[in-house]
Amino acid sequence: MSIIDEANYDESQVPEFTLPDVLVNNAGQTVSTVEQWQQRRQEILDAYTNYIFGQSPQEAYAVSGKVVEEGDAFNGQALRKQVCVTITVADKQHDISVLIYAPKDAASVPAFMGLNFHGNHTVHEDPQILLPSSWVRESEHSDGNNASEKGRGTAQSRWAAEEIVKRGYALITIYYGDIDPDYDDDFKNGVHALYSDNEFHRPAKNNWATIAAWSWGLQRVMDYCEGDALIDEKRVAVIGHSRLGKTSLWTGAQDQRFSLIISNNSGCGGAALSRRRFGETIGVINNSFPHWFCEQHKTYGGNESSMPVDQHMLIALQAPRPVYVASAVEDTWADPRGEFLSAYHATPVYELFGKQGIASDAQATIDEPVGADVAYHVRSGGHDVKAFDWKQYLDFADKYL
Repeated sequence: MSIIDEANYDESQVPEFTLPDVLVNNAGQTVSTVEQWQQRRQEILDAYTNYIFGQSPQEAYAVSGKVVEEGDAFNGQALRKQVCVTITVADKQHDISVLIYAPKDAASVPAFMGLNFHGNHTVHEDPQILLPSSWVRESEHSDGNNASEKGRGTAQSRWAAEEIVKRGYALITIYYGDIDPDYDDDFKNGVHALYSDNEFHRPAKNNWATIAAWSWGLQRVMDYCEGDALIDEKRVAVIGHSRLGKTSLWTGAQDQRFSLIISNNSGCGGAALSRRRFGETIGVINNSFPHWFCEQHKTYGGNESSMPVDQHMLIALQAPRPVYVASAVEDTWADPRGEFLSAYHATPVYELFGKQGIASDAQATIDEPVGADVAYHVRSGGHDVKAFDWKQYLDFADKYL
């Protein structure tokens, strides 16, 4: 196999590379002020749009929300609210089911917003959570590609819903398949279908793909939250795990309404430096998941050094808002060292704002968080979201939200 389609787990095989300087603009000028950074930021954002995630449509849309179920949860300690968010483009509509848990009798609370992998009903064993009607990946907890009661609560350990509410936050979660199904469907389903009559349906080199669609859906849910008195839309963290960690970073980069950004084990195309070619690479990820990134991204497989950006720049796009990057020591596929280095190399942008990031490029000690406004930890264990992770995220949010 070639470097394009195989993973590398040998640190000695990491090629020598030079990262693009996040504080040198396209004209070769050094960026030394916040004002100059705003122009540099746009350059980087444009590069990610054109070469990595793709351009999302800019046409007019409307967002509305209808509460379809509401009641007490967690032995009366919480409110459960289920909302159908409808996105309308011209004469087409698309519905997204949103599950919200919030402290009982609270209003205008800070929140964590994130996508889930198998349906809202998997987030907690609560029997009142509605099952999705959209496509789900076949598993032992589904009936083919249909959601099943067998899946109820199966992802509960990843969400810490009761602890989130206990700490004074709301949890807002959405099944990612409600926004766009996670398979190569030639962009005919999900929110892509809202634009099936124009150029955004066709997979041009820089048109939006599935990660961009998931991100776009999260932003439309934020549109809804701006009108919901239960949520303080100025104190919303966006969180994602694995491919959805890539999505949370791209969401935070595009939409500065999100006030805190969390990437959990996001790996290639997320927090991990692409030029390291460690674990999953650009070639591997695009061969396995050709629908995640725009077509242009495929040209960098085995050719990472020609890419005008690397992932420290995606993290820098979150500045000056707090960002937390997390790895797991056994998750070599996601390259914990590369994720750490991205956070470290994003720090100079935060310093422009008088913020603090990560002071040293010496890899963090396992289970010991480092950093400040840019924070990082590498947890014991593998590719997952654990109670340890949520403790750090909640403590981090307490400082800022």
